[in-house]
Amino acid sequence: MPYLAAIGTANPAYRLAQPEIAGFMAEALQLGTDDTRRLRALYRVSGIAHRYSVLPDYGRANGAYTFFPNTPGLEPFPSVGQRMAVYRREALPLAMAAIADTLQQAPGVALASITHLITVSCTGMYAPGLDLELVQALRLAPSVQRTCVNFMGCYAAVNALKLAAAAVQANPAARVLVVSVELCTLHFQKSAQEDHLVSNALFGDGAAAALVLAEPLPAPAASLALTAFHCGIEPDGHDDMAWHINDFGFEMTLSSYVPRLIERGIAALTNDLLASLPVKLADIRHFAIHPGGRKILESIEKALHLPAAANAPAYRILRDYGNMSSATVLFVLREVLAAATPAENGAPVLSFAFGPGLTIEAMLLHLTV
Repeated sequence: MPYLAAIGTANPAYRLAQPEIAGFMAEALQLGTDDTRRLRALYRVSGIAHRYSVLPDYGRANGAYTFFPNTPGLEPFPSVGQRMAVYRREALPLAMAAIADTLQQAPGVALASITHLITVSCTGMYAPGLDLELVQALRLAPSVQRTCVNFMGCYAAVNALKLAAAAVQANPAARVLVVSVELCTLHFQKSAQEDHLVSNALFGDGAAAALVLAEPLPAPAASLALTAFHCGIEPDGHDDMAWHINDFGFEMTLSSYVPRLIERGIAALTNDLLASLPVKLADIRHFAIHPGGRKILESIEKALHLPAAANAPAYRILRDYGNMSSATVLFVLREVLAAATPAENGAPVLSFAFGPGLTIEAMLLHLTV
């Protein structure tokens, strides 16, 4: 049985309140009084209090920017190349901080014993990439098996955990390090289109690292057995959640129909996941749901008849960090691990993440305490 044995997290230095970011956006988009009021209302109802960014500009006034031009229209607007230069500079130190946090929780796991490294990101790419930089910075064995899960969106960490679980099932001596780094705020789009306004209001920067082993960590540490995975696709949402590389960054399409599409498909996906397992929805003790947005969490509660309290870890992560794409579900799972008690040994945990396609990924895990 593969176990998610430890999860570490890290965020960049700049912690920004939603009203600060809303002020930046209103000025950058050169909005009038009424549109500014509507934009601030969107930020107020987002369920987000703070987000993190590698860029200080979102908390500064025009004239003090370090990345965006200090011009009324932010022209010339930063290119993909300029954004990727920041990604390359910032991704490694943020990943290293998340890995250090992970290893602190698993003092018996030496870096020299890592056999597999899986990196995850949809907000930046380069080659030689983050995977090789981590091998060198951590002094991992040159023979470590490297896999990069790139550009799959918010559900990508689930695919990384699938790969890690398969490696451990194939070889119980495998020790897999999964590292997700997402610098979403590099991709601010200077556009008043609804999709861009919404994505600008949701996404933040963060990194998470996880160890997947063939055995749980010794007591009193808690681990999560990776019991089962299931994937579903809602083809009607093909154009409602998308991620494209364009001249001025990566552009997110996130339509207002996404929560309804997830609400329509989540119950059937859950039934398919649990159908061959001795677990029913009523048996689930904890939920670890990717907080793609407040309305997405509410749509899942409606479809599965859950109280809002069942989603408490997801709401806390959304409030304190926003949506950090693929890293976010690992932040939520860390919350579940941190709160686990010996009385919950064996308790089932149901996790969901969503992304382009519209793809819905599900995991069933069990607490080992």
